[in-house]
Amino acid sequence: MDFISKLISLGQTPVVLLSVFVICAVGYAIGRIKVKGLNLGTAGVFLFALLFGYLCTLPGLQNVPVLGKFFMADASDAKISSFKFISNIGLVLFVSSVGCIAGPKFFRNLKTNAKSYVPMGALIIVMGALVTVVFALIPGIGSAYATGILSGALTSTPAFSAAQGAVEAMAPEQLGLVSLGHAVAYPFGVIGVVLFVQIMPRLVKADMAKERLLIGYTAENPELNLSKKKLVEIDEFGFFGFGLSVVLGILLGAIKIPLSGEGFDGPCFSLGLTGGPLLMSLILAHFGHIGPVSLKVDEHTLKSFREFGLMLFLVGAGVEGGVELVEQIAASEYGIMLVVYGFIAGAVMTVIPMITGYLFAKKICKLPLLNNLGSITGGMTSTPALGTLIGVAGTDDVAGAYASTYPIALVLVVLASQLINSFML
Repeated sequence: MDFISKLISLGQTPVVLLSVFVICAVGYAIGRIKVKGLNLGTAGVFLFALLFGYLCTLPGLQNVPVLGKFFMADASDAKISSFKFISNIGLVLFVSSVGCIAGPKFFRNLKTNAKSYVPMGALIIVMGALVTVVFALIPGIGSAYATGILSGALTSTPAFSAAQGAVEAMAPEQLGLVSLGHAVAYPFGVIGVVLFVQIMPRLVKADMAKERLLIGYTAENPELNLSKKKLVEIDEFGFFGFGLSVVLGILLGAIKIPLSGEGFDGPCFSLGLTGGPLLMSLILAHFGHIGPVSLKVDEHTLKSFREFGLMLFLVGAGVEGGVELVEQIAASEYGIMLVVYGFIAGAVMTVIPMITGYLFAKKICKLPLLNNLGSITGGMTSTPALGTLIGVAGTDDVAGAYASTYPIALVLVVLASQLINSFML
């Protein structure tokens, strides 16, 4: 055994890299499995990453040659920091790609459907907040746990941070409940929306070719391509334009807006690594150039970055979520029933806003199916579900609906977490 450990010497960086691509390979294989026509797709990576994170916390793993290097006692392990970094890189790659893809048509699409997309994003979050309040009123639960569940059900890191900030300021002894709620509800928050965007087209027996026409699908935009022939291209793949949108997006996302009288020392709102790069890439892709310099990014580059980024995000978030879930359950003094309750509450907080949003978009706003589902992925702030929907729809144009509802949902879910705790703690 000692010989094997010496023969295969793995440091932290090789262990993390090896983990990423093991999860990638196995996760995609799992996602490919179909049950009655449904599959997890890229979300299979997240599911296996959760399992991988859990397996890495098993105490017996420490004594196994080579495999012992993968052991993580809790979320404070140094390898978790590496997985967080990988997750953030993936998130930035994904949302920036989505913004660059949707940008040329985004503002035209938003102008046409703003009266639908803005209420959609608001309705989904309001419904989630109302359900959260109802659960928070149940004796023994409280708002700290309920808002943690809400952030997990909507897979919203900004909402999680806002809930933590509010609870830490008013009832720091309940801070662990926020983390527990987020960890328990997060898995279904990912899987639930991914399955929803696959199930609905089948339920309504949608003709995808027709639906793509309704969303304005075109194979290419010759006029746009022609107008850029005279521009100076820094590189053939568009890395310059993509890199610029990421840089400016990260800076935009880092701007903080205080949400309380405590100023910057209290809870603050920011667009973060999701909202900042998404909005900036939408803007730069809309204009397409700065003076004579082209900002166009090659289509194949964008699609590769989009899928690779989503995979990295799901790997990092899944491993971290698996380790944190084990840690939070082990540390919880509230018993396993509270964990079960949190999972059920999270499922309700995921499903009710989705169904309400879908019916509102269909019956009131009269949105075509793909616009409807795209706006739901944005309203639910669900990055993985958008990736799945693009595959189901067979067009990137659904990204425009996602980008239209996402910003309003992001702002409102952060405010909801803050306000619920402010009034109920």
